[in-house]
Amino acid sequence: MATGKAQGPASYFPSIEKAYGKPINHWLKILDGMKGKQHMEMVAALKSEYEMGHGHANALVAYHRAQGEAAD
Repeated sequence: MATGKAQGPASYFPSIEKAYGKPINHWLKILDGMKGKQHMEMVAALKSEYEMGHGHANALVAYHRAQGEAAD
């Protein structure tokens, strides 16, 4: 039963774009530059360097890592 509504980490994307004023691709490119870091290291970097909330940072990292695994 597809509703067309984003689920999982992507459900945070509209609020992330609104809160930080940047498109999701901006954040995904930043995460591309953190290759080799652990999940929580990436979350911590977004929180400390960009003052992002934990939930938003975690959602972006989870989505980014899932996309990387799907590409493998």
